[in-house]
Amino acid sequence: MEAKIHIMIVDDELIVREALLHWFERYGHAVDAASSGFEALEKLEKEPFDLLFVDIKMPGMDGLELLEKIKAAYPETMVVIITAYGSIESAVQAMRTWACDYLLKPFKPDQLSLVMERISNQRKLAFEYQYLKCRLEKMTRFDNIIGQSAAMEKIFDLIPEIARSDASILLTGETGTGKELVAKAIHAKSPRARLPFIALNCGAMPDTLLESELFGHQKGAFTCATQARKGFLEVVSGGSLFLDEIGEISPKMQVDLLRVLEEKKITHIGSRESLAVDFRLISATRRDLEKKIANGTFREDFFL
Repeated sequence: MEAKIHIMIVDDELIVREALLHWFERYGHAVDAASSGFEALEKLEKEPFDLLFVDIKMPGMDGLELLEKIKAAYPETMVVIITAYGSIESAVQAMRTWACDYLLKPFKPDQLSLVMERISNQRKLAFEYQYLKCRLEKMTRFDNIIGQSAAMEKIFDLIPEIARSDASILLTGETGTGKELVAKAIHAKSPRARLPFIALNCGAMPDTLLESELFGHQKGAFTCATQARKGFLEVVSGGSLFLDEIGEISPKMQVDLLRVLEEKKITHIGSRESLAVDFRLISATRRDLEKKIANGTFREDFFL
């Protein structure tokens, strides 16, 4: 019984309450007592308890009714049923459903020690399970991103916080470091999660094609425009747009995107009509944008 436990004794017999109080206090546990189920519920409303010892036969509210209420309102609280020999069947039934163990009256100190040893083992297993579950979730909780390093732990902790914001995000890192996976995780944890996520590699297409892909075009806007086409900025409306290799876009495209971010409006190529759009921009690059700003190839206001 190394770990100290917050315990409540619920029994209408004063002698039982006092005996158990003294016994648990000897081992350093925090102990309280209640003479009825109603009093026990009042105490539970005021402070949490790890473990309750509950007598089955009590006036007003019996132990099984109290057990049911405890498990409905405080499912993590452990309950040990106390019963006389004539109530063994009820005790066993309670244990099969909600109670973690039971004691038969009159019980001896070694029987109580045995019950506490079993409870201690159960608590250790539960703590270990929760710890391992938490570790596993941290390793695999974001769209198949797996990592255990301190740097990855910081990213895992930041993702939910970043996801709650609607600000534009820039992810930096070498090729193959999982920037798109992080972008997907941010989207998945955001209020926009049920709406589209579209990824586009800016470094894989010329400026004219990128402009058409982003803004869309009207039929006849240029030679190959045989029909009207919506751009990704319109299709993704309500969701998140991931622009990979944002550091490769031209100064003109930087200006066009900056205007969209400020005004939340786009215009199809070949049209004069503006369309309202709503999206979150998540960008990524392997380039050092601060160097590109210094040499004049990337706009500082777009970076900021």
